Amino acid sequence: MNDNDWQTATSVLRLSTQLVDGIQAGMAERGFADVRPVHGFVFSALAQGTTTASGLATQLQITKQAAAQLVSHLVEHGYVIREVDPSDGRAQLVTLTQRGVSATAAARESAEQYVNTWRHQLSAAEFNALADALNTLGTPGRLRPNW
Repeated sequence: MNDNDWQTATSVLRLSTQLVDGIQAGMAERGFADVRPVHGFVFSALAQGTTTASGLATQLQITKQAAAQLVSHLVEHGYVIREVDPSDGRAQLVTLTQRGVSATAAARESAEQYVNTWRHQLSAAEFNALADALNTLGTPGRLRPNW
């Protein structure tokens, strides 16, 4: 990798970090200071529909134990509920509560607010070029933590 490629790679990583930090700050301002970035991955997955902790583990590509710990934490803080799966009494479905839905909306608002700071730092043409390039390079698919 040449120096310019390395600089580009680290700039994208820094920008990602700044976005996550911006979302975290926005979440705290909106009353969700107990939400951590990893919780956002769970909210994103559950926004697509109810699943089990095992299903979350598969979607997020994390261990079942890690998924169970995340779900337990989110239950304790009122963001999700567990209910018996009517089709399989051994399984428990995980669903966002109204607080979880509100946190998901707050995360989106926070992300939009932070991205808007980029819009103000760049010309309209530069911002549109950045957005187009990121949308071209960013492979559609799930978001997942890197554990």
